[in-house]
Amino acid sequence: MMGSDPSAPPHQRGPVLTRIADALFPAFGTLSVTADPDGMPPRGACVLVANHTSLCDPVVVAAALRRLGTEPVIMAAAGLWRIPVLGAALARDGHIPVHRGTDRAAEALERAARVLAGGRSVLLYGEGRLPTRRDPGEAAPGPFRSGAARLALASGVPLVPVGQAGARRLCSGGAFKQLAGALTAPARRPRLHVHVGAALRLPGQVPEASAHAHRAVTEAWRTAVDALAAPTVR
Repeated sequence: MMGSDPSAPPHQRGPVLTRIADALFPAFGTLSVTADPDGMPPRGACVLVANHTSLCDPVVVAAALRRLGTEPVIMAAAGLWRIPVLGAALARDGHIPVHRGTDRAAEALERAARVLAGGRSVLLYGEGRLPTRRDPGEAAPGPFRSGAARLALASGVPLVPVGQAGARRLCSGGAFKQLAGALTAPARRPRLHVHVGAALRLPGQVPEASAHAHRAVTEAWRTAVDALAAPTVR
């Protein structure tokens, strides 16, 4: 069997994060995935925009998208790179840390633009931050930052909305509750759902484009919430 080429760029050695994520979910919960008929898998580069609910979002969405046949480069808070195992997987796969509130914040969008120019897709979170509430309940996506719209417009690629629900049942709240949630998940087996909407071509002005993206992600999130509300088939 041939091994990975250590001289190749990280994303060419195999997407470790998505393989780990997809392998872990049968033990930690039940993940279901749906997509609009004109949704996934997208052809060529696109900007995938998801709602942000918990620290486990990159793992949840990566596993869902892998099942649909796509493994994008993920833009996520730089703090995730400090988490053992997860941080190593993110770095190895060439994902993009976002250093919010610093002079390095613009670097993430520049790196993402280069990824799109190379024909790969990029996943980012529209709100740009986690919700401040600590309960495990669902809530509609908060206001979007302009980064997703600016990236899609500047790169000339479509934007694909992604709605997720249930991730806060896996981990939410303060540090202790998040750890407790992860440790008890195999016993609780929370249900999670990810829905991918149809690709959009955004209007030309950033504020209007950002609002359009927010509506589409909110609609995808509602579809995911409805899927979790439906009774499971045994």
